[in-house]
Amino acid sequence: MNTDGTLIEVKGLVKYFPVLAGILKHKVADVKAVDGVSFDIKHGETLGLVGESGCGKTTVGRCILRLHEITGGQIFFEQKGITQLKGEQLRHLRRDMQLIFQDPYASLNPRMTAGDIICEPLLVHHMVRGKEYRAKVAELMNMVELDPRMEDRCPHEFSGGQRQRIGIARALATRPKFIVCDEPVSALDVSIQAQIVSLLMRLKQELALTYLFIAHDLSIVRHISDRVAVMYLGKIVEITDSDELYANPLHPYTRALLSAIPIPDPKIDRQRKRILLSGDVPSPLFPPPGCSFHTRCLMAKNICRESQPELKDIGRSHWVSCHLVI
Repeated sequence: MNTDGTLIEVKGLVKYFPVLAGILKHKVADVKAVDGVSFDIKHGETLGLVGESGCGKTTVGRCILRLHEITGGQIFFEQKGITQLKGEQLRHLRRDMQLIFQDPYASLNPRMTAGDIICEPLLVHHMVRGKEYRAKVAELMNMVELDPRMEDRCPHEFSGGQRQRIGIARALATRPKFIVCDEPVSALDVSIQAQIVSLLMRLKQELALTYLFIAHDLSIVRHISDRVAVMYLGKIVEITDSDELYANPLHPYTRALLSAIPIPDPKIDRQRKRILLSGDVPSPLFPPPGCSFHTRCLMAKNICRESQPELKDIGRSHWVSCHLVI
């Protein structure tokens, strides 16, 4: 284990997707999905990654897992660079890094049984022999609170919450150290969301897991995360401890996001001042110059339109990318 406790370190991560045109498919532009993102995740920590749809959250998670080849930057796992790994080395790494998908309906093979889906990673990585897999599948199903007697059922015979539990069991099969949770509850009913979040928190404690929890529901992120990073148009604009972010949001975009969280008490909710952002998120094909948020920011100054602010530490491990925060 690392002496400084860091499991994942991302430095200046860049991921551009080329836009191709014409018969010869020549590149005419780049979609700047992730543009210079840096952060780290400690052992046993949950880092929440939040932002509007299309801001690059999922791309960051897939780049860390090496499901996308990165355009620039570096990614370290237990202080070892993983951006150049290929073949057997990359395959071995994936035992330690797994993904829980957003959609439990689309992420499971409809032609396979629950037991086969859960067991597949064990077979791919040669972690079981003969009929050992049956005992392992039963163990994993019990771990995610599913009846092992349902292992012969196909995905369409399960509810949405049960399907997501199958996806979680599959992710746990290789006993990974790090899991990317890519909006794992956004496709589920509210009552089921709470059960899945509680399950993920319990598994984190029991198995000493580390999570990157991607979402755009800030109330869920606050409940599960130790730290929160806020993304906008491919960049991190604020990152700090969860309690600090919700008590003292400093970036204008973070304040706008938090003002949109519903409050159960209608009287308090009516008295609260909401921050309504004008316009739409700019296209990652043609991001604006300067601060990427200045086109929608109510506080924007000339400097915001001219230069990109750096992500700076203002104290208490609170990092903000804004010219107006001193």
